[in-house]
Amino acid sequence: MNKPLRRVAVFCGLLVLALLIRVNWVQFVQSDQLKNDPHNRRVAIERYSTPRGNIIVAGKAITGSTTTDSGDFKYKRTYKNGKMWAPVTGYASQAFDSNQLEKLNDAILTGTDDRLFFSRTVDMFTGGKQKGGNVVTTLDAKAQKAAFDGLGDKKGAVVALNPETGAILALASTPSYDPSTFAGMTDKDAEAYNALQKKNNPDEPMLNRALRQTYPPGSTFKVVTAAAALENGLYTDPDAKTDSPVPFILPDTAHQPLNNEGSIACENVSLREALRLSCNTVFGKVSADLGNAKMKAEAEKFGFNDAKIDTPVRAAESVFPKDNRPQNAMAGIGQASNRATPLQMAMVASAVANGGKLMKPYMVESLVAPNLNVVQQHTPQELGRPLKPENAQKLQSMMETVVKDGTGQSAQIDGVTVGGKTGTAQHGENNKDNPYAWFISYAKTAKGTPVAVAVVIEGSDTLRDDIAGGKLAAPIAKGVMEAVIEGQR
Repeated sequence: MNKPLRRVAVFCGLLVLALLIRVNWVQFVQSDQLKNDPHNRRVAIERYSTPRGNIIVAGKAITGSTTTDSGDFKYKRTYKNGKMWAPVTGYASQAFDSNQLEKLNDAILTGTDDRLFFSRTVDMFTGGKQKGGNVVTTLDAKAQKAAFDGLGDKKGAVVALNPETGAILALASTPSYDPSTFAGMTDKDAEAYNALQKKNNPDEPMLNRALRQTYPPGSTFKVVTAAAALENGLYTDPDAKTDSPVPFILPDTAHQPLNNEGSIACENVSLREALRLSCNTVFGKVSADLGNAKMKAEAEKFGFNDAKIDTPVRAAESVFPKDNRPQNAMAGIGQASNRATPLQMAMVASAVANGGKLMKPYMVESLVAPNLNVVQQHTPQELGRPLKPENAQKLQSMMETVVKDGTGQSAQIDGVTVGGKTGTAQHGENNKDNPYAWFISYAKTAKGTPVAVAVVIEGSDTLRDDIAGGKLAAPIAKGVMEAVIEGQR
């Protein structure tokens, strides 16, 4: 072979080699990137070419699929009682993608997950269409309905947990939205979606207030402050008198007093009495006496300052701040920069109810293949132990006094032991806006402690002077607890 031909052959060989390298690079290195590229329409076409698997509550599907004439997409998502379940399911839309459980479990629901390989192989040989798997949740349908109906036209949220496992039993947020209204990709779907956006709807119906919104927890946080007092040995007897003057002067201030709400006898009262009456002076001084480091450490044992609480939908971070002395005293009564999600405050109640053991919250029990084989089963996990068992028992006794003889009496349930704490948190500069109404609680039966609940009312048509956790939030919590207990009978 002469020299010019040899050069041409070598050059052609290099071109072939470069082509092979490029093909393998695209197929094996860039495959996932190209597959997930939002401009890759083939992925979306495949996603909606078959019915999606379903999200299951108590053995029944709360989702479905229906045929559509939206261009290349054959099927679109449908929802049963979409407004009630939207905080759980999220949405799956041909035009606007998906979120929450729909997004996190998309591969299972569309049947493309590698764990469904056997099912896909059988379909290939039998000529059957690819089927999606199902997401089985921990939700209790009756508890969810009680939560959603209890909120009604109020703006707020409810979270109910099983303290013994961490299973989420109810997750409600209002106002809500129906994901079915924009599941397609028509002009009507676009109008429905745009109408729900914050710029067009200040009530933010698509905001998951149960998981993604934080509020000052108000007096419900006094449960954490009481836990810190017991755990650090500041007080060991919940019925012993405390060193608590009225008013309590905030440290490092020019005699700025911290007062109580109303004419309640809080001077030097015990922790039990202080929790029953909701004494700001007592718990503000407890927080000041312990100091910011100990208060922050105890709050973090309950889940505060953890940016990765996944249910599997990630919750917003609840914050107990590193702060100066006067602000730390205010944070000890659930004000200042103290912020918490309803999920976080349900975790506080559940840890107390569960003997001091905090379980990781979760809402997906299992992932199931189309042939009903379980491809993933959740195992309850311990998140921490914010309280020693003996201190948890003391705090339970204190919270039960709140419901029996204190501000939480509207949560009483005949034949059931209920512990709780009310809260009314200031809102806006100089408390100019209507306050938030809170209630956290748990219920104990002969069978154990099946439920802990947190309720927050962000807004309602109630007159300002009538806004209180015991009036607005406690009855909702009672209804949810009754629904869970009734389901066990």
